[in-house]
Amino acid sequence: MLVNLIAHTNDPERTIAAAAKLCYSDAHIETLLEGLTPEKTAAFLQRLSDLGHASPIEHASFTFGIEGVSRTFLAQVTRHRIASFSVQSQRYVRLEDFRYVIPPEIEAIPAAKQQFIAAMNADAQKYLDLARTLENEHAARLTAAGMDEKAARAKASKQANEDARFVLPNACETKMVMTMNCRSLLNFFNLRCCERAQWEIRAVADEMLRLVLPLAPHIFAAAGPRCLTGPCPEGAMCCGRQQAVRDKYKTLKEEALHG
Repeated sequence: MLVNLIAHTNDPERTIAAAAKLCYSDAHIETLLEGLTPEKTAAFLQRLSDLGHASPIEHASFTFGIEGVSRTFLAQVTRHRIASFSVQSQRYVRLEDFRYVIPPEIEAIPAAKQQFIAAMNADAQKYLDLARTLENEHAARLTAAGMDEKAARAKASKQANEDARFVLPNACETKMVMTMNCRSLLNFFNLRCCERAQWEIRAVADEMLRLVLPLAPHIFAAAGPRCLTGPCPEGAMCCGRQQAVRDKYKTLKEEALHG
């Protein structure tokens, strides 16, 4: 798994403070950023937090490059609809070099790991065999209909990929670019840093938090699962490890901010 922060709003906390300043003062657009010292920026951000006024933090966004994650992860992360996603296409990209994610619980059991790898190797071969069969049949049909051989092969390859991908497993690796604004990120961290979140998306969420915290320390000071700032909201499904979770995120944030 690899998570990189590839772009973000310039000076995100000052941008948010400018939006907040406009809400609570008679500031003019042309002078909106004037006087926004680090101290005044922090004061505006604290006011937003005290009032529960979240819309100004939508003005800052972060863009991540993520790879080495599974299609299972993709199904989880795209449930966060206030975000933008660009995902490697299985229609245009044939997976000649088939890669997959092994869940830790399978990795820890040698017999299960062996079975899993055998299943992945079989799936990879079936996928390639099916793609080649489909491509050859499509290419023959298109050339018979008068299409240039090179153009027919290119079109046939895409058509083959589109249908062959149906045999690919959820473990198949994918990669994506994902953009979220700060408000969506806070919600994402609330849900996906929780111990009850699926292990893979929790690992990605932790790494995303490490990356954004130094850039917007006031905004993300309390970011993480909801039990960091109050009782666990999971009721009977609570993991029962709230103190361990709080200790984990205290350490994570200290390391992210101070190295």
